[in-house]
Parts: sequence; C-alpha cells; structure tokens
Amino acid sequence: MSLTIALGIYFICWWLAFFVMLPIGVRTQADVDSIEPGTADSAPIAPQLLTKAIAATVIAGFVFAIVYAVIAYRLIPLDRIPMSL
Repeated sequence: MSLTIALGIYFICWWLAFFVMLPIGVRTQADVDSIEPGTADSAPIAPQLLTKAIAATVIAGFVFAIVYAVIAYRLIPLDRIPMSL
C-alpha cells in the first residue's frame, strides 16, 4: 500500500469518526433555555470540538490499523469478493 493510499484511507476514516462523534454530548440553547437573539434554537452551547477531534483521531487509528492489516496481510483475498455487487 502506497503512502498516498494509506493517507487517503486514514483521512476517510477520520472524517467518518469525527462526524459520528459530533452529536454526542451536545447540549443546545433550547435545552438550557438560554437562546441568544439571532441564533437558532438548536445551536450548541459548547460543542467540545477539540475533544471530539482527539477521539476521532484515536478511533480512526484503530479502524485504519484493521483496514491496513486486512490489506497488507491479505486476510480477505480478492477472489472471495463477489464481482457482481
């Protein structure tokens, strides 16, 4: 696996993990009854993006390690993947 393909796979895993983490633990302005004028009721109070980015990095690392092992050690041979999906 080349470096560019590995980085691309990691990038995709990271974004997927980050988008999965985004709604976890978010409190909206409507939840705490403190709506700022000119904002939506569903605007988050403290989204904790740095914490979620770090968690996404760890999760993406684990997922990438699994994907890398499957590709590098040929744990799923290409012959076993059906051609007519």
